[in-house]
Amino acid sequence: MRTRSLIVSLGVALVAACGDDASPPAATSQPSAGQTGHAGAGGGAQTAGAGQAGTVQAGAGQAGAGQAGAGQAGAGQAGAGQAGAAQAGAGQAGGGGAAGATFPFPDFHLPGTQAGTLDEINFLGAASCKMCHAPEAASPHPTWSGSLMGLAGRDPLFLAQMTNANQDVPGVGYYCQRCHVPMGMVTGAALDPTGKSLTAKDKDGVSCQLCHTLVDPLGDPAKSPKSDAAILAALPERPQHHGNAMMVIDPSGLRRGPYDDASPPHAVAVSPFFRSSDLCGTCHDVGNPAVSRQPGGGYAYNPFGQPPADHDPRAQFPLERTYTEWKLSAFAQGGVDMGGVFGGDGAGVVSTCQDCHMPRTKAAGCIDGPVRSDLRKHEFAGASAWVIDIIGKYAANDPAVDPVAIAAGKAAAISMLQRSATVEAKRAGANLAVRVTNQSGHKLPTGHIEGRRAWVNVVFRDKDGAVVAERGKYDYAEAELDEASTTVFEMHIGLSPAAAAKTGLPAGPTTHMSLADTIEKDTRIPPRGFDPATYEPAGAGALGLPYAKGQHWADLSYAIPTGATSATVTVYYQTVTRHYIEALRDGNHTDHWGDTLYQLWLQTDRNAPVAITSTTTAL
Repeated sequence: MRTRSLIVSLGVALVAACGDDASPPAATSQPSAGQTGHAGAGGGAQTAGAGQAGTVQAGAGQAGAGQAGAGQAGAGQAGAGQAGAAQAGAGQAGGGGAAGATFPFPDFHLPGTQAGTLDEINFLGAASCKMCHAPEAASPHPTWSGSLMGLAGRDPLFLAQMTNANQDVPGVGYYCQRCHVPMGMVTGAALDPTGKSLTAKDKDGVSCQLCHTLVDPLGDPAKSPKSDAAILAALPERPQHHGNAMMVIDPSGLRRGPYDDASPPHAVAVSPFFRSSDLCGTCHDVGNPAVSRQPGGGYAYNPFGQPPADHDPRAQFPLERTYTEWKLSAFAQGGVDMGGVFGGDGAGVVSTCQDCHMPRTKAAGCIDGPVRSDLRKHEFAGASAWVIDIIGKYAANDPAVDPVAIAAGKAAAISMLQRSATVEAKRAGANLAVRVTNQSGHKLPTGHIEGRRAWVNVVFRDKDGAVVAERGKYDYAEAELDEASTTVFEMHIGLSPAAAAKTGLPAGPTTHMSLADTIEKDTRIPPRGFDPATYEPAGAGALGLPYAKGQHWADLSYAIPTGATSATVTVYYQTVTRHYIEALRDGNHTDHWGDTLYQLWLQTDRNAPVAITSTTTAL
């Protein structure tokens, strides 16, 4: 077994963003009784067992036999076989059990509500909300229950990603769970980074009451009930930015919403925050808190055992920039008239996340409430049709998962994809000129940076309809794309030579997201209003294609082969690549999630790509 004490010798801290049900590998060496293993406040000895070069153990100050000391509230017990991966014991859930405890993951410390400091009794599970908020198919609970928001805690892709992330940086599952299972911040289960302590309530994902108790951390009087000022004032540390799940949760569980005429049987406050994209920005701008942007450009690991100097996600290595992409776009600067393509019933100008992802409809939100002409569907459709599909297959016997809702959620995601772009094609001399236009309010594709891609397929045919040539061909049997013959819109992350030297992993493109410190490629198509001068400093620039200011399209050119009389151009999208699925499978030496995800991938036609849009032109 090869051991690297990375914290002591390198003084670096690395963070991940994904995982569940993951115990640290048995091969990882353990701090023995009386062994300090510290390298900074709250530090934990890091070890890399066989095949684990670069593993970073972010334990909870496991001096001695792996104990996190007084005030640990069950979080931070590093016993045999647990090598610093904090275990959340029975003492942490409910009643604010972890209040006053030493936070076990200092590198991931973020302002706002802290895990385990709230009384769980004030927060209901989603099944309680269903009793009143499901009078119609378009009502909040039915649409939410088939969305990735409602299914996030049961997502095999997330769970496989988090396992591998915990292997690279044990303990960082805490950070992943803040967005995927935020009720764990209430129950305290998030303090167990493996996800083993998640309850059924936690697995509701981004659940009803958790979301509807969020307070605008910036306290904008135009968006906040007056009572929020006291909640913010009581925080030891108040967030100054929207992002990184720096959420502020009303400790009383008081529910909030956008309507001033609602009269439910429970207490409610009117909060314009729920009409603001800032609410969505809470989890849709994600940086790696342990990898900071440098004054001269580029990114570098922070000193171990220290929270980031700047909590602004844009000052950290970008793991997701969807909110920033929107905020810097024309959609956020007054809106864009999309002609009813987005926004739902009667929509014209769309400007907020909610306009597209919570389209208007005419329906009742509650069994005793009025039929509203502007009720927002809680379908939160994005590009994740395949993820919803594999959740449905894996959770087929879970009574909390509704197959009808799964089907509706998958259909909504495909519909959203098919409206996200348009394509034009025409002959230009000896070439076929193709333009793909991004019709969304953020990059195409956007979101989680690993695996997602879109590309252009061109099929040239002769006068008899026979195929003369094909560019961007996808082999469905092998799940392989001919990338050499087309342009792929995607983002790749990597390790700099300095990071490679510290982790023992190869420099260049990597699937170790928690360790990445470089952007190797970002050819994704920007939204309307793109400006390199503002996007690049925010970690949302372009690399690999020359997108100019104002450009929200990609222009491509293909040589027309002899004999071709027509060309069919199709834009495809795929959630994950074969390479990424196999990396998650082969890299997992902790639990079953890598193999489980791989089998689900096989059962769903290897995540066959979805056609976004297509056109045929005569040549």
